[in-house]
Amino acid sequence: MIAAVFLLYVIVEIAALVIVGNAIGVAWTVLLFLAGSLVGLILMRSQWRRVMDGFRKATRGEGSPSLAVADGALVAAGSALMFVPGLVTSVLGLLLLIPPTRWALRPLAVLLAGKRAAAFAAGGDAFAGTVGYAARMRGNGEVIDGEIIVETPETPEYVASNGKELVLEGEILDTDTPTRSRGPQ
Repeated sequence: MIAAVFLLYVIVEIAALVIVGNAIGVAWTVLLFLAGSLVGLILMRSQWRRVMDGFRKATRGEGSPSLAVADGALVAAGSALMFVPGLVTSVLGLLLLIPPTRWALRPLAVLLAGKRAAAFAAGGDAFAGTVGYAARMRGNGEVIDGEIIVETPETPEYVASNGKELVLEGEILDTDTPTRSRGPQ
């Protein structure tokens, strides 16, 4: 699968390079590569600052954490694409780095991340890729059935026959706990 994706990437990038090279010439194609890289570096720097500001605002409660994380993921993907050689990956990276495109893709990123997080929280192997990974991370996978009983002052066990709360007075004796001596004897 990975080999097929890599082969597809190589074919697409070579085809784009040949098409652009024939359309505008070799010198302009090289200049386009350099200009795209320079614009990408400038955008990466400025957009990472915006992402960090979004994280800071979210930690102070002034912004949405999910939007800050979605922006961070999109900027990270765009930055990674800028480092992969090729015209197509550079264009995709630039598109992910500019704010209007991120604004349009942000709901999709939140939706995809939410589905993955929900599946992971429910015990699914969404991130693992192998069967049983989540169970191994939680322990040995043994399930113990049980019932939770909440005892509050309103339950009958705590209320006396006259309707008032029961108060137990006394002393607790624990014979299993050794006593400490107080100083030299």
